[in-house]
Amino acid sequence: MDEALLAFYQQLYTGTPLYVVPEPGTAAPLAAPAAPTVAAPAVAAAAAVASSAAQPVPPAVTPPPASVASAAGGQGKLPSLADLKAARSAAPATPPPAPAPVAAPTAPPVLAAPPVSAPPVAPQAPPQRPPVDFDTLGSNANGLILLVRLEDPTRLPRIQRNVFLNNMLKAIQRVMEECVIVNVKSPYPVSLEELRARGLAVREVIGFGKNLLDVATKRTQPYEPVRIGDVAYLPAAEVEMIEYDNGRKKQLWQALQRMFLA
Repeated sequence: MDEALLAFYQQLYTGTPLYVVPEPGTAAPLAAPAAPTVAAPAVAAAAAVASSAAQPVPPAVTPPPASVASAAGGQGKLPSLADLKAARSAAPATPPPAPAPVAAPTAPPVLAAPPVSAPPVAPQAPPQRPPVDFDTLGSNANGLILLVRLEDPTRLPRIQRNVFLNNMLKAIQRVMEECVIVNVKSPYPVSLEELRARGLAVREVIGFGKNLLDVATKRTQPYEPVRIGDVAYLPAAEVEMIEYDNGRKKQLWQALQRMFLA
């Protein structure tokens, strides 16, 4: 062993007392001299160094902190609870950061829709019915009109010579030459305006059939004379039905008296 290394170990263990525990019943042995006791550990240490030199060197280990080393060695002084409380009270208390205010979500502005004006509603015109087609025969200087509806227009001259109609006119002090016969060929009733537009004078009207004069279709009853404005109107049955029916002849005669002779 190197002499310098041996001298180092001797100096390291100089002054270190060695104790031997005596066996019970025996006297304590005397303390061995310092030099021999130091030499034995020194020799052992030198042998350990020599054996470690033959082995590979492990990587360097970072020494632990002083506080850890002192705690492991049992020589350092552990901090007391009072010291920890004093350290905490000495440190300034840092309040926790206040939470950032959360902005309330803003609703998008509601835009009011502009008022929509309803388009003006045009008044509906009444349905236009087609003009009524009719034929006339005779003149009406006194304004008397006989309304009929003949399926065969060629029968119109024979109606003018009908004995029943001529006798009826004589009973009310009229003649066939003073009245006009109108044959309504349309299924629609004729109007007073259409008759006047043809140049006819309209004061008294006798209708032989149904649905012949438009202003009197819903307000009249058979053989009941009515006044429509300045026009007197008398509805009756067809000429063929009255001519051969004495009951209808009587009803017609009574209605003619109320209309012309009252």
